Amino acid sequence: MMPFAVSTQGPPRTPPPQKHYGLSSPISLAAPKENDCILTQKLIETMTPFGVFEEEEELQRRILILEKLNSLVKEWIREISESKNLPQSVLGSVGGKIFTFGSYRLGVHTKGADIDALCVAPRHVDRSDFFTSFYEKLKLHEDVKDLRAVEEAFVPVIKLCFDGIEIDILFARLALQTIPEDLDLRDDSLLKNLDIRCIRSLNGCRVTDEILHLVPDIDNFRLTLRAIKLWAKCHNIYSNILGFLGGVSWAMLVARTCQLYPNAVASTLVRKFFLVFSEWEWPNPVLLKEPEEQNLNLPVWDPRVNPSDRYHLMPIITPAYPQQNSTYNVSVSTRMVMIEEFKQGLAITHEILLSKAEWSKLFEAPNFFQKYKHYIVLLASAPTEKQHLEWVGLVESKIRILVGSLEKNEFITLAHVNPQSFPAPKENPDKDEFRTLWVIGLVLKKPENAETLSIDLTYDIQSFTDTVYRQAINSKMFEMDMKIDAVHLRRKELHQLLPNHVLQKKKTHSTEGFRLPALSDNGLDLALDSDDGVPVSSPASAVKASTSTGSTVGRCSPVPAVTAAPVTSIQATEVIVPQVSCSESSGGLLNETILHTVTQPTTSPPPRATVTRVVSSTCLVSHSPRPSGNTAAKIPNPIVGIEDFVKKEGLRKPKQNNSTKGQIQPNETTPAVASLLASQETSSTDLPDIPALPSDPALPVIKNSIKLTLN
Repeated sequence: MMPFAVSTQGPPRTPPPQKHYGLSSPISLAAPKENDCILTQKLIETMTPFGVFEEEEELQRRILILEKLNSLVKEWIREISESKNLPQSVLGSVGGKIFTFGSYRLGVHTKGADIDALCVAPRHVDRSDFFTSFYEKLKLHEDVKDLRAVEEAFVPVIKLCFDGIEIDILFARLALQTIPEDLDLRDDSLLKNLDIRCIRSLNGCRVTDEILHLVPDIDNFRLTLRAIKLWAKCHNIYSNILGFLGGVSWAMLVARTCQLYPNAVASTLVRKFFLVFSEWEWPNPVLLKEPEEQNLNLPVWDPRVNPSDRYHLMPIITPAYPQQNSTYNVSVSTRMVMIEEFKQGLAITHEILLSKAEWSKLFEAPNFFQKYKHYIVLLASAPTEKQHLEWVGLVESKIRILVGSLEKNEFITLAHVNPQSFPAPKENPDKDEFRTLWVIGLVLKKPENAETLSIDLTYDIQSFTDTVYRQAINSKMFEMDMKIDAVHLRRKELHQLLPNHVLQKKKTHSTEGFRLPALSDNGLDLALDSDDGVPVSSPASAVKASTSTGSTVGRCSPVPAVTAAPVTSIQATEVIVPQVSCSESSGGLLNETILHTVTQPTTSPPPRATVTRVVSSTCLVSHSPRPSGNTAAKIPNPIVGIEDFVKKEGLRKPKQNNSTKGQIQPNETTPAVASLLASQETSSTDLPDIPALPSDPALPVIKNSIKLTLN
């Protein structure tokens, strides 16, 4: 026996390589330092008063409600199975299950938030059973209130309030005889032989589960996402329906940040989020993983194959098959607004890192109503509350069409819609009427060598109202007293329609050393107000090229000038994103250059403009033919080297003077006016899925004449 123990251990073992996430290598593998953890704790303390964290008691209540709902589904499926004479050997294991998705499944839901759920049933249970027998079963349950079915929606849904918690339940029937408890919806083979409505219903759960599997640390991801969602809502860029980003899009951007900085904590990830996406080279797509082809013949986002996909301005691609762009509503204006907010967020988080500011500064809400000189106010009214809710939902879903028309005008640099709607004063105090308004801020561009400028927005407004009325008639929702009005107001006139407490909100702070251009019709002056939005239906119909039938003063030029003025006149914040070693602090400043100075436009501003408004009264008119003129220019090649975009992503060092190179400028004209007379038949390019408006002499046409004369 040897007197001393002999070590047989070899050389020190190297730790196994860290799992790789995403399409590219991480930017930094640095572990968090003590200061990063302190800043993360301060971030949590700052967010708590906003109600972003739910109490444990409330969370347990949600879990209990979902268990009751799951038991109800199993009981209902067993009853359906018995009624369809399934053998007894199958009845005991037929299954059925409730899955969750959205913010609740991601673990970032706030106090009082609703729950998105999916009812998964075996192949012998039909969708008609879900909307009949299951609906009746819910109606008889004592805890269920406000039950309503929306069977004809793009994604059919049953909405209800279960013991005080609002729940939206989708339905999917799988091609399986039984539904096992351990079913993984990420399995692509489950999509075989399913109808398109079931595939759409499954998509929410599949995308949510994929996101959670593609982030290195779920807790850090969740805390970062809570912070970014709160910031987006405070700065009013949280509305998919109006052209900003919805919940799933923000989640994917945060997930990509986590992939690039896998070991960072939330305080660092928030700052890196702004660093990455303020300098992202759009329209390069954001991808969480390599797109997979499953040969199921389902439409997927692929600009090499689908021409319409090439015109998406800010593509963020869902990771589950069939891959789709979740941001097809983004316009030139909304992208400008969001990029400026990213830069503002980067400057603020840099100050926080240097202990020059607190986290509360990041969540300060700017004042939209002090940012612009000119505003278009849209008013929607209906005689009853029920009709008003339906009418407001329809009008809001189409506002992005009006914004798209306005930003194509050669004299409009930016058309910025505030996602928040407001109650409007009654037109007639003695009449029962429900009114809601939205506000669109305009940045106007004064042309050179012109003393006066007349801008006629009448056609844009008329096209928008015709589109809304056409959809309301075709969906049999329209009532004669449903109205849309539009007026132009200057900043000092907003008090005529908006209450003082809205107009007197805290003004936008100026971050130290980082200044946006002064409020000017020549500059890009951006701010937002808050609201949450819901997705709209068809990404395939987002953009199509068409030919203009004429041009008038103030209409769109052959090549939209929407991006030229603000981009070329302002130097972007410079941020260099290096490849760093693990020794770098994940929250430090090493090898990172951040220039917090934005130079003012070098061109001299035009003389202060005086505006004369001509707003006609509401009247019934017929459309006059649009004057003939130049046709739109040929479509420029929107993306160079698009074949590579699906496999790579772009982080760039910004140029001193950004040009329009690389920006998509679709040659989509304003939606054509749908004729109300049999003699005129001009269709809308924005809503190809809606048939032409029938000739109806009783239909009220709201003529909104808005003409601005700048002297």
